[in-house]
Amino acid sequence: MKLDKMNLATQPESSESAPQKNTNTRIDSNTTHILSIEKWLVRKLLVALGKPCIFISLPDNTEIFVCNKKPTTGIHIQNRSALWRFITNPGLNFGEEFSAGRIQVSGDLIHFLQTVIQARPKLHEKKSLGHHLFQGFRRHHNNSLSRAQDNIHYHYDVGNEFYKLWLDEDLVYTCAYFPDAEATLEQAQFSKLDYICRKLRLKPGETVVEAGCGWGSLALHMAKYYGVKVTAYNVSHQQILEARQRAQQQGLDKQVEFIEDDYRNIKGTYDVFVSIGMLEHVGTENYRTLCNVIDSCLPEHGRGLIHSIAQNEPVPMNPWLVKRIFPGGYTPTLREMMDVFEPGGFSVLDVENLRLHYAETLQHWLQRFDQHEMQISQMFDEKFVRAWRLYLAGSIANFSCGDLNLFQVIFTRPANNDIPLTRAYLYNDDENTNRDEKSWKRATS
Repeated sequence: MKLDKMNLATQPESSESAPQKNTNTRIDSNTTHILSIEKWLVRKLLVALGKPCIFISLPDNTEIFVCNKKPTTGIHIQNRSALWRFITNPGLNFGEEFSAGRIQVSGDLIHFLQTVIQARPKLHEKKSLGHHLFQGFRRHHNNSLSRAQDNIHYHYDVGNEFYKLWLDEDLVYTCAYFPDAEATLEQAQFSKLDYICRKLRLKPGETVVEAGCGWGSLALHMAKYYGVKVTAYNVSHQQILEARQRAQQQGLDKQVEFIEDDYRNIKGTYDVFVSIGMLEHVGTENYRTLCNVIDSCLPEHGRGLIHSIAQNEPVPMNPWLVKRIFPGGYTPTLREMMDVFEPGGFSVLDVENLRLHYAETLQHWLQRFDQHEMQISQMFDEKFVRAWRLYLAGSIANFSCGDLNLFQVIFTRPANNDIPLTRAYLYNDDENTNRDEKSWKRATS
């Protein structure tokens, strides 16, 4: 029996009929008991979440909170079916009900999510239900060759026109690098691409293999400004088509080859290996395979860089995020990332955390997303818009609270001593002679 459709109608009394049981009293008693259980469960849920200073407004407009002061943010649950789905599986069903409009957030969405994240018990502090509630209870990946293609298709092949509405003009769908607080998204993404090239110390004539190339922005940047030859792999059909078209338009199709295939099928030997934003889709069970791929394609002087979102503690990804946004996804810890390098005996040279740059990048994306809300709704529907807004806002909250990080890891073969003694080469513009200043000015205008 669905609780939001309970029949609360009472039977009319008749003075001529025999005495009957007071069904009104029985139903009222049952309803009161159920309402009491709901309120008790909501309080228990808030306690398990670390007592965040939020309220949960029930369908009868009762506000429940467990913090010491009246909260300024919270959620309104529209009906009792949504309430019970939320109570029984908040990790999955908060996103489901929010996307459907049956849960409404009072106040700023990012602030609400930050409040929940900051209060949430940490895995290293307390072994309790709380740290599982908004992540899920188990970590499971299914990233076989066939499944990985389906997972990537689900997220990246929703349509290039969709991404063109809210990414920068070069379609860079990874963390930007803001050289100063006033930089535009275009400037910051140009800076990120160039920053990676400087970290890799690219030289004209070298060969680079890229695993997971997106719409080709980094591959084209490396070829255009650093004179290298790039072979880039990606299983997203839509992205590969766009990347090949852009290479032809820029006259770089002889320098850059885009291959529609999985990273596990990389063949050949290259001076440099690079992967930007792909590790989150690999799954920890495949890290040894990735290590073997890198080991097979890098010579003794070879070097590489992996750029990946990471988390502080090895907990499963939020189940709603896995179901609706990133199927098969998992963000590793920094320690787990080392499982890519250690089995191959690679030497890690440098690790940099750019998490605040990612929080800023996401702010730009969300602002542009909201500016094109009507177009996106016409492309898909309002549920899609709400789901993606939750994904972007939740990402901002996690990066700004420090639960998520963005690591760039530089590595090489252990016997390679042709490495800089300091980081000056990253920041001294006089040494960056390969960058086309006219293009930089175009990106910064």
